[in-house]
Amino acid sequence: MASNEFAKLFTVEEANELIPRLEVMVRNLQTQAKRARERAAQAVKDAGGSADLEQLARSDPLIRAAMREMSKAAEQINGFGCLLKDIDLGLVDFPGEVEGEVVFLCWQYGEPQVPAWHPVD
Repeated sequence: MASNEFAKLFTVEEANELIPRLEVMVRNLQTQAKRARERAAQAVKDAGGSADLEQLARSDPLIRAAMREMSKAAEQINGFGCLLKDIDLGLVDFPGEVEGEVVFLCWQYGEPQVPAWHPVD
């Protein structure tokens, strides 16, 4: 994958500088996801186990609000040039370059800094 496929290539230092902001955003994402899942589970239970989850997301104000907040936070994270990989695990990849190769610098919620990288493939 070529470097021009990403808007920005991060250094480890640049990625680490974003971590305090990302921690707040990922924590918010996880809280909203939990809230939406709990509400959806309750709605399914109330409906006798046969509710359509897609319909719930459209019709339930609490689920809709949580999904809107999640979308906004994910857009902000991606707007930094990062890639949100997994909300529950809090995984974020930063396109970077190591020894002339474009890679993903990896960070997981709770880690104080970027600990590793992996090939883009």
